[in-house]
Amino acid sequence: MSEEIININLLIADRPYRLRIAASEEETVRQAARLIKDKIAEYKKSYEAKDKQDYLAMAALMFCVESINKKTTPVPGDNILPQLEQINHILDQFLESK
Repeated sequence: MSEEIININLLIADRPYRLRIAASEEETVRQAARLIKDKIAEYKKSYEAKDKQDYLAMAALMFCVESINKKTTPVPGDNILPQLEQINHILDQFLESK
């Protein structure tokens, strides 16, 4: 059975956007729109720009940089499984020798 598709309306940089999305993605999409709105407001306080397109471009750039950094930054514990397997093997050998 396919997932329900819904229509939502978002306001991004004072422009309305009508989107058709999966119902399960609604909260994520709305949260993304709020993050964009917050980032634009942050840039408006800090910088003078000619129009909202400049703020949108900066927000898009910063979100992409953050995304790339998250993909390239190792997460603590990423390589823990091989270490745990090694400890488990050592414990097994110890228990077998008893």
